Formats: sequence, structure tokens, C-alpha cells
Amino acid sequence: MFDRTAGSYVIELLKEWNVDHLYGMPGDSINEFMEELRKEQAIRFIQIRHEETGALAAAAYAKLTGRIGVCMSIAGPGAVHLQNGLYDAKKDKVPVLAIVGQVESTKVGTDNFQELKLESMFEDSAVYNRRVQAADQLPDMLNQAIRTAYAENGPAVLIVSDDLFSEKIKRDAPLSSSVFAVPKIRPADEDIAAAVKLIDAAKKPVVLAGKGAKGAVEDLLAFVEKVKAPLIASFPSKGTIPDGHPHNIGHLGQLGTKPAEEAMKEADLVILAGTAYPYRQFLPKDAPAIHIDIDPKVIGKYYPATVGIASELKPALSALIGAVQPKDADFLEKYKGKREKWDNQLQEDMEKESEVMQPQHVLAEVQLILDPDAVVSLDVGSVTIWTARYLKLAKQQFVLSAWLATMGCGLPGAIAAKIAYPDKQVIALTGDGGFSMGMQDFVTAVKYNLPMTIVVFNNQKIQLIEHEQQNKGNPATNVEIANIDFAAFAAACGGVGYTARNRADLRNALEMAKQSSKPVVIDAYVEDISPLE
Repeated sequence: MFDRTAGSYVIELLKEWNVDHLYGMPGDSINEFMEELRKEQAIRFIQIRHEETGALAAAAYAKLTGRIGVCMSIAGPGAVHLQNGLYDAKKDKVPVLAIVGQVESTKVGTDNFQELKLESMFEDSAVYNRRVQAADQLPDMLNQAIRTAYAENGPAVLIVSDDLFSEKIKRDAPLSSSVFAVPKIRPADEDIAAAVKLIDAAKKPVVLAGKGAKGAVEDLLAFVEKVKAPLIASFPSKGTIPDGHPHNIGHLGQLGTKPAEEAMKEADLVILAGTAYPYRQFLPKDAPAIHIDIDPKVIGKYYPATVGIASELKPALSALIGAVQPKDADFLEKYKGKREKWDNQLQEDMEKESEVMQPQHVLAEVQLILDPDAVVSLDVGSVTIWTARYLKLAKQQFVLSAWLATMGCGLPGAIAAKIAYPDKQVIALTGDGGFSMGMQDFVTAVKYNLPMTIVVFNNQKIQLIEHEQQNKGNPATNVEIANIDFAAFAAACGGVGYTARNRADLRNALEMAKQSSKPVVIDAYVEDISPLE
């Protein structure tokens, strides 16, 4: 029989689930749990300056590693701050655990100081959302929360009054364990047979693949090579599917290439492989479709599937490779040629000199110093489109807020990347608007000695919104933002800052940043040209 505090059980179970760090800020309703963490060396507490940073970093860690990201907060305002990061995890389907404090258990429901109805607040953002009523429940509810986060690929919220962490509990035998059995989902033979008929009949098949290709890239490439299909990679799959593969004709849609858009319009068969691509206007009007996804709810959700294959991507593609007939390469070669011309134009754009540095110049310089195993954390805004167009990734890892597309995700992603991979080069690409939304946590990178390079595309404008306003026929309004000396800010935090107003400055700054033992901000002044023109 064991007689220990409930909080100590939480620590032991987190270690059993291979949790080695969490993000949080100490406070009133989690002080007893903080005391348990103080006594534990195997779990690193990363003190962030804003709980949103912690939740976004936890989500980014899960995206990068596949392991659960963990964050924590006090009741009330701290819990509210978590929401953006938890929604990001839910939309991008990654496991996150949020341990959320609550007022003392005897005061819940009395409208006490900082008390909110947390269960109601997290109901939409979480796949598991429960309040622990008694200390004896805590270990088993923690197991259930983490298991649900993994099973449903989303955030689990465990709400705990702080006094419960310090209560002693006796356990003769555990009810549950820290074991999660990963299901192996294989395709049905009849679905493969139906898909093969469509593929063999098609003259112009196009494959649109997403982040579900992770772990199945070799099979994906072998499949497109056999059926001689152009390959379009969804933007979240950048870094997973190599940009330089000869079949890859780029991304699709606002972030995409003209060859990808044209090939999709001409396609007589669309094969959606591990993607829930939502932009119907960029897909064919009436071409048949094969949709392969591990989640049956996604199949046919955004485009009418003719054949659905509920399966992991790797075994489904393997079965198709063995069954389909080889095709001629006329359609493929046409679009490989178009992609080559597109790439040549982009190269000209990057080489063309101008009086004021342009965004593509920044990306050309970043490309030169990018390690083969680097991690790139991308923020949201016009920088997203520039990066989609000009930065080429092969085996580098890439992290962003895809479905929620929340500004301010670049720095938390870089923090998570450096904690996950301390020996890898980490670069964050962010606009001045996105970086300033959460730049206070640059000091977190400094505090924990996390060398990274933050490249700020500084045009003193919310560029993408300006273009959207103008596209609607409206005059641009309230898109200018006051300038900040980001290099001086970095130095004030104890890091390193460089200002780059031309390519020579930038090249020098990037080289020095790569050798730095401290986090670096490069304030790169760029022309405020629209990425959509």
C-alpha cells in the first residue's frame, strides 16, 4: 500500500509517459504542484512569461516530435491565456496536456477570487476536459487525459484545485496505467481494388499529399513515380515531402504555384493522400477522387470522394504500388517543365537587386546558411506566403500554425524546437507584427540558453491584411504598425541583435548568428510589397 501526495503520483506518471519538460508560470492555484516539481530533477520546468507562449510551445513540441506537449497555468487569467495554443493543437491534431489550477476544492462554486467556470470554457478547445473532484481520482484521470490526447490527437485539459495536489492518498492497486496501444489501421481489399480501377483508367492523375505523409514519404514518392503523377504538397507537409523531388510541382492555393493550380484544374483523377485540404475553389469541379486518411471523418469532408480508403498512408500506398499499372509520362513531363520555368522565375526574383531589400532576398540568404537537419519555425502573415514560395526544404523540419493560423507562433515554435533538438540549428521566420505579439518570451530563450535565430521581416505593416482589404475594394486602414528596434530589444533581453538594411548586412548577420551561443534577433528591413501581386 502506498501513502503519498497526489502531486507526487502526478510527477511519477508524467515520467512514465516520457514527459521530460513542461511550460508554465508559477502562481496561486498551482503552488502545491510547483512544490512537487521543485523536488523532481527529471522533469524540466520552463518558465514562460505568458501562458499563450507555453501552450503554443507545447503544441509545436508535439508537432515536431509526436510526443505529448505539456503546459500548465493558474486558474482564471492564466487558464484564459492557454486557449489560443490549445485551439492550435486541436486544429492541427496533436496531443497536448494542460494542467490547469483551480481555486481550493471547498471554494469551487462560491464565485471566489479568480474562479471561472473552467469546464465550460475548455469544452470546445479540448478533446478531454474534466475537473478532478477528489485527490484519489487524480492519478487515474491523468492517465485518462494523456491517453485521450494521444488517441484523439488533441489537447486534454485536467483541472485541479491546488489543495488536492498536497493531499495524501492510499492506493492498494492502480486502476489504470501509462500504456497507450497505437492502432494499426490497414486498408480494406475492396477499397484498394476500387481505387486501382480509377487509377488505371486515369490519363492525368494528380496526387495532393499532406502531413499524413510523415513516415510514408518513401512510399509516396514510389507511388507517384510509378503512376507518373505530378505531386502537390500541402503547405503543412513542407519539410516532410521534399521540395526538390522532380514530381513535386509545389503547394496549392494562395500559398501555391501556378503549375500546381493548372495541373489540378486539368486533372482527371485526384488522389488525396493524408490531407484534409479545405480550399474547394482550388480543386477540380467534378473529377473523381480517391481519398486516403487515417481518420474516416475526414474522407470526403472537403471534396466529394469517389473511393475512400480509411488507413494509414504507408500500407495503403504500398498496396496500390503493387496493384496499379505503370503509366506514360506525358502529363507529368508537361508540368515538370512548367515547374522548372516557375523555379527559374523565382530564382531571378531572388537574384534581382533592388534599392530596398525585398522579402525574397531574405529567404535567399537564409537558404544559404540552412543546415540539412535544421528546424524552421514559421509565423503567420505575408511571411508565410514568401516562405511557401521561396524557401526550399529537403529534410529539414518545419513547424507552423496551419489550421488556426495564429500570429505569434514563430517564437514559441522555435523555443520548443530547441528544447526538442538542442544540437540542431533553429531558425524562426516572422513578421514584425507576429513577433511583437509575443516577443516578451525571447527572454525565455535567453534564460534557458537556447541559441536560435529569429529573422524579423520588418516592413512596419500588417501586409497581408492590407492586401485583403484592397482586394475587397476598400482603402487600406489601420495596417501600419509602429516600428520597434528589435535588435536593441534582443540586446536588452540579454541576447544578441543585428539590424540588416541590405543583403550584405543580412548575410553577415546570419553568419554571425549561426555561430552565436546566444539567441539572436535579426531585424531585417524589407520593402512592403504584397506577396499576392
